[in-house]
Amino acid sequence: MVFDPLQPKRNSFELEAFDVDSRTGFMPLRPPVRRLPAPWAVWEKLLDDARRDHLQPGDRLGLKLTEMEDSERWRAAVREIPLFPIDNLVKVSELLRRAHLVLTFIMHFYIHTLPPDSSVLIPRPISIPLLQVAKVLDLPPVVTFSDTVLYNWNSNSDAAVNPNEIPSLDNIQCQTLFTDTPDESAFYLCSARIELHGVQALNLMRSSIDEISIGDSLAINRLTSYLTSLCTVINELNSLLLDVRKGCDPEIYYNVVRPWFRGEDSDTYLDPGSGKNRRWVFEGAGDYADLNMLPPDRELSGASAGQSSLIHALDVFLGVNHEKPNAPSFMKRMQRYMPRQHRRFLDHLGKNPRSLREFVLTTSSRDHDDGALKEAYNKVLVSLKEFRDSHMVIAALYIIGPARRAAEAFASSTAGEAMIAEPMNDAVTGITGTGGTDLVRFLKGVRHQTIRTMFSDEEYAGSS
Repeated sequence: MVFDPLQPKRNSFELEAFDVDSRTGFMPLRPPVRRLPAPWAVWEKLLDDARRDHLQPGDRLGLKLTEMEDSERWRAAVREIPLFPIDNLVKVSELLRRAHLVLTFIMHFYIHTLPPDSSVLIPRPISIPLLQVAKVLDLPPVVTFSDTVLYNWNSNSDAAVNPNEIPSLDNIQCQTLFTDTPDESAFYLCSARIELHGVQALNLMRSSIDEISIGDSLAINRLTSYLTSLCTVINELNSLLLDVRKGCDPEIYYNVVRPWFRGEDSDTYLDPGSGKNRRWVFEGAGDYADLNMLPPDRELSGASAGQSSLIHALDVFLGVNHEKPNAPSFMKRMQRYMPRQHRRFLDHLGKNPRSLREFVLTTSSRDHDDGALKEAYNKVLVSLKEFRDSHMVIAALYIIGPARRAAEAFASSTAGEAMIAEPMNDAVTGITGTGGTDLVRFLKGVRHQTIRTMFSDEEYAGSS
């Protein structure tokens, strides 16, 4: 497939115009490319070596000298590879996506195996092609949700037997992992299954928008039915979210998996407790005038569920507004990390001439309205609020609890006391998500905004 930078038509709500599939949603219909061909296969080999050698984070307590030496040997190999051009990569979007995944995984291995008191200089053989690929894809040069979830899966089935099989909740597996643990795989697959099942929500949104444009009594009845179905789908997404507990151990996730996809905005090794981040310097970037790929506020966040276009689409469709005056919200900032066409889909959805919330409100002035539409709308928001309740449960289980236990272990460790520069501990300074935000405050905030979007009886009656 040739890479097409053209914008989709603005007068269409066809999902495919935004690289969204009516069968698989924001995930591609066919498995992503498994490996890059020559000459970029050298990058694949570096990533293979890092995974084979089970490189360890440089801030891990009890890190052995041999493990430090293994990491440095691998980093030296990264520094010594040639600088490969990407001219032929840009012709094929699937190869570009694989290149972004491979290069960002290598970069994160390189950075997070460094001693915590070392500065970060990303070697030119990685920094330059990564910045170039990131520019073409219009993505930041950092591991994103699209790398770990959307474009990081294979089919369990034999492609020769079922070449046209559509990915489903039961027939996918992960392509590339940092740790090769079942827990990391289960963590990514939980999000992938939510994305796949969420296509039902996208199709219900599309049908609902059609009914809003018609606006008569029959359309209102059909819209009410669609919202009732959407409520069911979100409840099913909630169950899929909680299913992560079946395959991902909280301690392994927090201590073994999560350290690898931290972003620059969570990297405070050089000055722990100061709130200042260790800067990630891309070697050679200054030699290329067109490689200014960093956001104006220099934010490089790690992969986060906040980068899921599906959850953003639910908010936009239902009218849940997370924006604040004078500065973009965390949710808005996370849209930078989504594939370009998916961002355009959200923008297109948000510019619908008549929003769902406005339509529900105006139906109260009609003689035939019996309140069923408002009730269905509010129930969808209750389901979304309960989904966010479950997100808080998962955050407590996988981040908050392990962070506190890690803090206790660190405080009692003589090795920790002797370290010249210790990494800031989440449990001591304020627990952050991989997106770099204050986790508890963020989760409570989005839940509160979901609740605020519901219609009260007084508000609904006041529009009559």
